[in-house]
Amino acid sequence: MTVYAVSNDLMDGSKLRAGLADVVVVRSGLELEDATMVTVDLRVTGALEAALATGARVIAYGSHVDEEALAAAIVAGAEALPRSVFFRRLRDGTIG
Repeated sequence: MTVYAVSNDLMDGSKLRAGLADVVVVRSGLELEDATMVTVDLRVTGALEAALATGARVIAYGSHVDEEALAAAIVAGAEALPRSVFFRRLRDGTIG
C-alpha cells in the first residue's frame, strides 16, 4: 500500500508522518505513482484533481469556513473534512 500526503505546510507534514505509517509527503500532485490512498490539503492548487486521477482513495482537508471547497471535493469524489476533524482523526488513528 502506497500512501501519499500532498501538503506544502511543514507542520502538516510532521503531523502526517506521525499519524500515518510509511506515508510519503509530497508538495504537488505530480508525484503520486502507485498511490492507494492520498490525503490532500485543499490549499495545494491542482492536487485534488491529480489525486483523484490516480483512482486511489482520496481524503481532502481544508478550512472549516471554506464550505464551498469542501463540498466541491466531495462532489468530485473525495472524502472531505475540515482540518481540525482531519487532524483529530489522524491523531486518533481513524484515518488510514
